[in-house]
Amino acid sequence: QWRLVVSGGGLVQPGGSLRLSCAASGFTLDDYAIGWFRQASGKEREGVSCLSSTGDSTDYADSVKGRFTISRDNAKNTMYLQMNSLKPEDTAVYYCAIGPRVLGTSMKVTDYDAWGQGTQVTVSS
Repeated sequence: QWRLVVSGGGLVQPGGSLRLSCAASGFTLDDYAIGWFRQASGKEREGVSCLSSTGDSTDYADSVKGRFTISRDNAKNTMYLQMNSLKPEDTAVYYCAIGPRVLGTSMKVTDYDAWGQGTQVTVSS
């Protein structure tokens, strides 16, 4: 049975860092395109970053470029989102997701088939 388990959220001060993890089980993560998404209160879910199944192509939302980094550890079957220089506007529930290999990179919510549970990230002093 497949699972995506997200961890690493929490409360952090502006300028701080967090690393989110998304551990996959029941399937091999590098067979899929992967993505991180977030949903702030009262807003629609939006793409944050994505990584192709081949691992050679990434994309980032303009709002996080230069601050966030997506990665994948095939040995651990886990994907990560390193978030640096966090801002209050990064506050949201963050989700990981997988999509078909042929997807390449996509920031569209509807392109992804399976989702992990969300984790709250709050950036506040």
